Amino acid sequence: MDIAGISPQLSSREKSEIFSLIQDADALLFAIRLFEDPAVAGENNPITQIENMRYELLLRDLEVVENRLERLKHSKRKLTHDEIIEVEILDKCNTGLSEDQFLSKLEFSEEELKKLSGFRFYTLKPIIIALNLGEEQFRTDNYPQKEDVEKMIRDNDMTSILICGKLEMEINQLEEEERKMFLEDLGLEETGIERLSRLCYRYLGLISFFTVGEDEVKAWTIKKGTIAKKAAGKIHSDIERGFIRAEIAQYQDLVSLGDMHKIKEKGLLKVEGKDAIIHDGEIINFRFNV
Repeated sequence: MDIAGISPQLSSREKSEIFSLIQDADALLFAIRLFEDPAVAGENNPITQIENMRYELLLRDLEVVENRLERLKHSKRKLTHDEIIEVEILDKCNTGLSEDQFLSKLEFSEEELKKLSGFRFYTLKPIIIALNLGEEQFRTDNYPQKEDVEKMIRDNDMTSILICGKLEMEINQLEEEERKMFLEDLGLEETGIERLSRLCYRYLGLISFFTVGEDEVKAWTIKKGTIAKKAAGKIHSDIERGFIRAEIAQYQDLVSLGDMHKIKEKGLLKVEGKDAIIHDGEIINFRFNV
């Protein structure tokens, strides 16, 4: 989802609308402009932009924590055991956020993270910074305050990618052969969106497996380490519920042999049970009975 950026100049209502749109996101991607252009309004100091973003996320999470603690600590009834534990966890969050720390920088047990999941805190989400450079900045891999920007991103457990929006627009308008030559001239093998997709997958610990039909191929995204039965549920809950086995082929075998029947004839089709770990790029046919 592509939405407007969060900035101090927005009204409370506008900020709330933006936060409501991103609260269910698995990760946040912020585009930071570094090039100067009189035709483009807004801040282009990268440190200021990242600081503004950090401030808004910290403030929003702090408001949620403080409001919840206020209700619990001033409740007229006796708190339950779970609520007492919740207060302890939220007190830890309150301390960290008040000290200008993202919640992702704090140490939480798996059980604590489960209790926090319902709050959908923004500073617990993985954050990717897309540094949008000018053409010369991109070609030379150099931009103002580079070392400070890289340090700031590292210190906040974020990751980043360099892009040039202007070049990406030009690349997308080219034919395949021209696009390849253009990328080679830049010393690249992939477009910005392809590099960004790979970064997101790696950063979020995601992989894809494929299902192949007579007239279509579908890709399904799952967490790395997912077992076969859970992967089947990504397609449909009935397949997970009635799981029998997974018939797994490798992508390169399909490319070289042409179809699944030949893969099976060559003895290259693996049959795995429900606890088999699914790997990136595998082609799977799930057998099930409901």
